Amino acid sequence: MEPHPYGWLSLAPPVVAIVLAIATRRAVLSLLAGIFCGALITTGWQPLTALYDTCEIHLWPTFINPGKLRVFSFTLLMGAMVGVICRSGGMQGLIGLISPFAKTRRGGQIVTWLLGLVIFFDDYANTLLLGNTLRPLFDRLKISREKLAYLVDSTAAPVAGLALVSTWVAVEIEYVRDGLEMLGPDSQLQAVDLFIASIPYRFYVLAALLFVPLIAIVGRDFGPMLKAERKRLRGDDDNLLADTLMEVDTDNTPPARWYNAVLPIALTLVVVMILLYVTGLQALGPLAEGVTPELRDILGGAKSSLALQYGSLAGLALAIFLARVQRLLSGQRILDAVGGGVKVVLPAILILWCASAMSRMTSSKSFEGVATQTAYEFQDHRLYTGDFLTQAVLPDVKSDSDSDVGSSLNLTVKFLPTAVFLLAAVLSFSTGTSFGTMGILMPMVVTLAHSVLQVHQGGVMTASDPIFLACIGSVLAGAIFGDHCSPISDTTILSSQACGCNHIAHVVTQLPYALTVAVVVILCGTLPIGWGLSVWLLLPLQLAGLVAVLMIAGKPVES
Repeated sequence: MEPHPYGWLSLAPPVVAIVLAIATRRAVLSLLAGIFCGALITTGWQPLTALYDTCEIHLWPTFINPGKLRVFSFTLLMGAMVGVICRSGGMQGLIGLISPFAKTRRGGQIVTWLLGLVIFFDDYANTLLLGNTLRPLFDRLKISREKLAYLVDSTAAPVAGLALVSTWVAVEIEYVRDGLEMLGPDSQLQAVDLFIASIPYRFYVLAALLFVPLIAIVGRDFGPMLKAERKRLRGDDDNLLADTLMEVDTDNTPPARWYNAVLPIALTLVVVMILLYVTGLQALGPLAEGVTPELRDILGGAKSSLALQYGSLAGLALAIFLARVQRLLSGQRILDAVGGGVKVVLPAILILWCASAMSRMTSSKSFEGVATQTAYEFQDHRLYTGDFLTQAVLPDVKSDSDSDVGSSLNLTVKFLPTAVFLLAAVLSFSTGTSFGTMGILMPMVVTLAHSVLQVHQGGVMTASDPIFLACIGSVLAGAIFGDHCSPISDTTILSSQACGCNHIAHVVTQLPYALTVAVVVILCGTLPIGWGLSVWLLLPLQLAGLVAVLMIAGKPVES
């Protein structure tokens, strides 16, 4: 195998960005510093050339990427829609509608979790809708913005990754299929079957979803989150971002009508689902007579960014129409509301832009999106961070002979799921992308696990093998865990901005919770599954472990 061109230096840009972000709490400047550091490495430490590459090779191509432009557009339109909804009294009406179910701090958190499960089809839509919608409710209940950001972030990606109808499912299945194709044409394994069968083995994802309501029910917090909650109760929270969305003219306050919020949001969801179906069906092309496409195949070809963009545009149009037809806002006040909403989400777009540029820098594709065909083909502007981490932890498995496999593998069957989970977490944390992590690791992990298990079991390996399913689940779960912890993750960024919380404050308060869940699922999941324990025994054991942590380490907020 050809040696990696940069070795450990390929980790420098994300490390620089993360350390600076935590130290300075300035996410954009920290990301720019990380990108420039990476450009210095790829240009041979030439500052002027690195400055040129930072702008022309990394930042600009990322900005004009059609998919990114649609995501930026979706974010702006969602901000504008929420701005109009707030200024027209719709948000106040919606809070009044929800309030009977969320009269207490516990009720508010549980309602947020339930709403997060309902909006299961996309993590971006989940984050932006719930963060902006529930912010006033949490302020009234004196729950910190950090807690809201944690609840939203820990629900959005996990539920989208598990749902069989979402913008995630087709991508995840395709990555599994890529790995199976490397096994050769004789393999009888099916990607969809493995994807579904691996759901109980995605320990971190399931535990993260359970930890959210457990915290609410038990009423305990720990670490930085406990401090943030107590500060919010005292009213001296300094991590609140300016809430321009909720500014209203006190001399002409519009009536609080819940349907002025619910109807635009509902239209957004309906349009997104329709466009996902239509664009996915078009991508499949002409079908043979009598052939009915599977819903997962339709979603696999859907243009999710296009659906999100036009769904949010439809929602904004309806919000403006309702405000005008009821004479709630004048034309000028609607423009002010739109501008206020856009102003709130602009920081998120700037951070997303820089984080996406860094993610592309650490990838293996050219700035034009061309995949690498030869080893380190684009090393003049790409760091191949994922390749380095994978080589450092997992051996190269290309031969089916017992001697080759036996000499190249240092991991035993018992520890393989844990090693895969940790590798996926590190890679996702370093690059800020769960999708990219899945794409890099899944093909190699499927091949590696299949080869190891065939040797271990005397040439027989079935699709229901717990270790095999645990390895697949560990890639999907570890990628989300690292994404939750990373300050340069897009969903982490959107969560903090949508919830009006300081970005680094969100990272610092969420990190101990994510690490706690990860430790529990390793001790009560990925490790014992390797020793032959049943997954159906381990899942309740993990639940008991999470409760024990809260009872031992957690303290009541109001004490």
